[in-house]
Amino acid sequence: MNLTLTAQQRELLDRSVLVGEAGTVADLVSLALRETAGGVTRRSLPGSASVVRAWRDDIAFTPGPERVVRAEHRLLPGTGKAFEVRAGQVLRVAQVDGDQCADLNVFSLHDYREAMHVGRTRTLHGIHPGEGSFLWSAPPRERAMMFLLSDAAGLNDTLFPRCSAAMYESMFGFAEHTNCADMQAEAQREYGLTPDDVHDSFNLFMATRVNANGSIEVVHQHTPATAFVEMLAVMDVLAVPNVCGNDIFRTSNYSLRPLDVTVFDAAESDLDRVPPLQVHRAQRTPADFAQPEIRAERRLQRDASYEPRFARTPVTVDRLPIELGEADSALLHAHARRDLYGDDDEAALRDIVLSWWVQSHA
Repeated sequence: MNLTLTAQQRELLDRSVLVGEAGTVADLVSLALRETAGGVTRRSLPGSASVVRAWRDDIAFTPGPERVVRAEHRLLPGTGKAFEVRAGQVLRVAQVDGDQCADLNVFSLHDYREAMHVGRTRTLHGIHPGEGSFLWSAPPRERAMMFLLSDAAGLNDTLFPRCSAAMYESMFGFAEHTNCADMQAEAQREYGLTPDDVHDSFNLFMATRVNANGSIEVVHQHTPATAFVEMLAVMDVLAVPNVCGNDIFRTSNYSLRPLDVTVFDAAESDLDRVPPLQVHRAQRTPADFAQPEIRAERRLQRDASYEPRFARTPVTVDRLPIELGEADSALLHAHARRDLYGDDDEAALRDIVLSWWVQSHA
C-alpha cells in the first residue's frame, strides 16, 4: 500500500529517520503502529532550529534581594491606566474589596503593533492561564511578553471579549455605560493609541466555564480582598489594566470596585522563576516583512504591482510504497478511524502515523 504525504509531512518523517528514530520511513510507520497500540514514547523534536534567548540581557537594572516599587495607583471603578513595565519589572493587579474583574491589554513599548494575542495564549496555556503561564504576542512575532509570576486566585479567562458600549445599548438600552472597550481606549490614548488599537483582553479575576453544549458562561467569582496577580515583563511593555465595567452580569458579582496596581523592579528570586525562552526563525519582526510600513491611509486599495509569494507552494504530494507485515496490518485495522475514512486504508494509515508523530514529539 502507499503512504500519501505532502512534502511537509514527509519532511517530519525524514527528520525522524535522520536522527535515528528508525532505519527507514517504513520502519517508522511500523513503530507508529506499535506505539499507537501499546503507548507512545515522548521524544525530543528532531531538527529544531530554536535557540534559548538570554532575555535577562534586556533588564536595565541590577536585581537585588528585595523588590523596589516604581509606581503605585488605585484604579477607581470606570477607569483604566497605562503603565510602562520594563523587562524585569513586575505588574501587580490587586483586589481592594474582593470579587472585582479586570481587563488587560499589553503592547510592546517599542512597537505597538506587537500586542498580546489572547488566542495564542489560550492555545498554549488553556482557557484559564495561571501561575507559570506566559502572555504571548500575535503572529508573526509570537514572543513571550509577560510571565504570570503569582496568581493565588486562579480565575483568569481567555474566552470572553471585552464588553462594549454597543453591547449595553443593544441589550439594555443604555445611551452610555461603563465598558472595557472605551476604558481601554481612553487609557491608551495617553500613549497616542486609538480605539482600533484595543485588542481582546486577558481577563483577570473572571470565573468562566464551558458548558456541555459548547456554550461559554461567566459565573460568580469568590476572590478575597487579599488576592492579586503578578506578571513579570520579559520585554519592555505598555500594560493597560482597567476595572471591568460590567455590573449587569455576574462578572464581578454585580458590583464595581477599585483595584490597586503596583509596578516594581523584580528581585533576583523573581527572575529565577522564569523558565528559559526559545527563539525560532519563524518569529519575525518588521524587518522580515514583505510589507513593513504601517498604513496611514485607512481606505484599502489594491496594489497593482502585487505578485503573490506564498511559502512552500505549490503543495506537492508523495506516495511512498509501504509494505506492512501481518502484525502491522492487524494493528492498522484495529486502530484505523473507520468513522472518518471508511475503507480507505491509505488515509487511515496517514492519520495514525501523523497523530503518533505529533503526540510523541510535540
